[in-house]
Amino acid sequence: MYDNLLPLTAGEYEAKAAWTAQQLDELDADVIGFQEIFSQAALRDVLSRTRKYQDAVHAGFDPDPRAERLTPNVALVSRLPLAAPPEVYANFPEGVPSDSGSRDADRFARAPLHARVVLPGGTVADVIVVHLKSRRPDYRNGDNGDDPLLYAMANLRSLVWRGTEAVALRVLLSNLRREGRRPCIVMGDFNDTADAVTTTIVLGSGALAQSGEELNGRMFDCNQIQRRQDTLRHVGYTNIYEGHYTTIDHVLVSEEFHPASPRAIGEVLDVSYLNDHLRQERPEVSDHGQVLVRLRLFEAAGAAAAGNGAAAR
Repeated sequence: MYDNLLPLTAGEYEAKAAWTAQQLDELDADVIGFQEIFSQAALRDVLSRTRKYQDAVHAGFDPDPRAERLTPNVALVSRLPLAAPPEVYANFPEGVPSDSGSRDADRFARAPLHARVVLPGGTVADVIVVHLKSRRPDYRNGDNGDDPLLYAMANLRSLVWRGTEAVALRVLLSNLRREGRRPCIVMGDFNDTADAVTTTIVLGSGALAQSGEELNGRMFDCNQIQRRQDTLRHVGYTNIYEGHYTTIDHVLVSEEFHPASPRAIGEVLDVSYLNDHLRQERPEVSDHGQVLVRLRLFEAAGAAAAGNGAAAR
């Protein structure tokens, strides 16, 4: 747990583990990304309590016990097989500026996790689970929010740090694309809305491209390209902060799932949000909603059935 929180009692742990297992079964997704994992053993315990994930592949790494500050990691659980051992990217790719002002200027606050997931039909997709720097003010030298200027500067440091991580993630995605033109899915907590500058950096929006390659290398928000758009019933949000309902958890896909791409192997059927628990404010529930994305692979890609993917919190 974070150092400003008391450890869970045995009863609190049981309640949280039971709720999380129930939520996973309700998601019923083939691939799930997790954030805020302090203990992979605790996640394995949760999986053992589920009905649908006891035999799933679990990929994740515990926080470094030698680190100056205890920081949680991300994890991935998949009912689909992996084509290779998962990788974690703690350091920024080469070429990313390390002048963000963060305490660890050349590292992600929470390292992205990369898994090569074998989709039905045999196609391998790069799946990246992320958790970008929070919007919590980054105070220094014992300062706090009492001084408006120090508060503003602390917020700016967090923004710059998150923006630098977005650049590092964009470079990482571009490098993966050059290594092999595989379908790509990025899921997790971006700590910003889909139209924020940091998120659009990850999307690769606005980059110049050769004719016919406008979609190559870019990522797309599933909520924007889903096939079933129903604005009257759409109540998508994953976070309530200071009374504001926002969506800061996203699932992004590459052009292989974009309806305008000639190289599409599938499509985004729909996106839904499991967020009723946010208003309940029970201590055992997550403080984020979960994003559930249904993908359908085309016949030519080797499968006709719909599959689920999720960015879970």
